[in-house]
Order: sequence, then structure tokens, then C-alpha cells
Amino acid sequence: MKYATWSKSAGLAVLEPFRDEPGPVLISLQALQREFGYIPAEAVAIVANFFNVSRADVHGVLTFYEDLSSSPPLPNEIHVCIAEACQAVGSRSLEKALKLAHGEQVRDVFCFGNCALGPAAMVNGVLIGRATPEKIAAAMK
Repeated sequence: MKYATWSKSAGLAVLEPFRDEPGPVLISLQALQREFGYIPAEAVAIVANFFNVSRADVHGVLTFYEDLSSSPPLPNEIHVCIAEACQAVGSRSLEKALKLAHGEQVRDVFCFGNCALGPAAMVNGVLIGRATPEKIAAAMK
């Protein structure tokens, strides 16, 4: 996935539509992440100043939600479902094989709602049913 390059002015442009929204911190952080792929450390102070909240408030939201990231995105994001239905059809062994091959790019998640096609995985936002290492490798290209 291609993301915009972070700059303060680009960040402020992303925040502007949320100026009059109630409780704008979470939605503005989500918008920044959609635009830049992550939330740069500099953005915490910018969001705090823009919405007149404390940096601690922004940092608290950023660190509370697992889907928000303060690190630049990896080349591929691989998520493997570890819910019971997927575990029953081999998601843990799939996860282990993927972690050996792709390291930190692999994260476990709890349920994509694709239980009938387990094990389920997601590569760069694309859901894969009956996932195998081969299907995941093909999706990464």
C-alpha cells in the first residue's frame, strides 16, 4: 500500500475536516494513519494543539487502540486469525510457519468473521480464506 509522506502541513490538512467534530482525537488519529500509514511521534503534539487537548490524552488514545501504530508500516502486514474455529483447522501452525518466514510482519488477531473458510488470514488488507503459506506469498506480490 502506498502512503503519503509525512509533513506537518500534510498532517494539518488531514486534521482540518475534524475541527468541529465532537471527540475528534480518535477519528483524527485514524485519518492520519490512513493517510501516512502510521502516526508519527510529532503528530501527537500537533493533534493535541489542534484540538486543544493534552498530549497525554492523545498519547493515551494512540497507545490504547491496538490498530493505531506509531511505527512506519512494514512492507507487508500479515494477520492470522487465532480464534477457536481457525485454530481447529490449523491457524496456529500456519502462524508459526509464517513467523519463521516473515518475522515481525506477522501478527495474530482474533476473528475476521470468516470462520467457514478457516484458517483465515489477511495480507495488506485483503482477506484470505483457507489460508496457506503459498496463498499468502501470492497475495504479497
